[in-house]
Amino acid sequence: MSFVPFLQAAASTSGGFAMSVMPFVLIIVIFYFFIIRPQNKKQKETQKMLDSLKKGDKVVTIGGIHGVISSVKENSVIVKVDDNAKIEFNRTAIAAVVTDKPAAPAKDKKAEKDEKAASAETAEEKKDAEKK
Repeated sequence: MSFVPFLQAAASTSGGFAMSVMPFVLIIVIFYFFIIRPQNKKQKETQKMLDSLKKGDKVVTIGGIHGVISSVKENSVIVKVDDNAKIEFNRTAIAAVVTDKPAAPAKDKKAEKDEKAASAETAEEKKDAEKK
């Protein structure tokens, strides 16, 4: 009686088990890096933003209401929406703090390529002038 077929069967089942578990492990890793980790990062940023709310900040609520914070309490903020209208919101209802930075003019890709080409040409001209 030969033990070779018995050993071959045992070896193939251990490799089969590892290969059958591998897709599940891969899916868990993908979920972690593409779903869980970014969500935790965004949640930390949101909590940091909510903790740093102060009087005078311009905010937008999750309902889309724009206003200025007139006072801050432990779990809520009072937002001044109009001259005589103040609304009290839970801190978690604040979606974003608005900054008044002017937007930079957007450049199209063609303009960027033209600028790069022009700067490359001037650099070559300077090198040629230095050689002379």
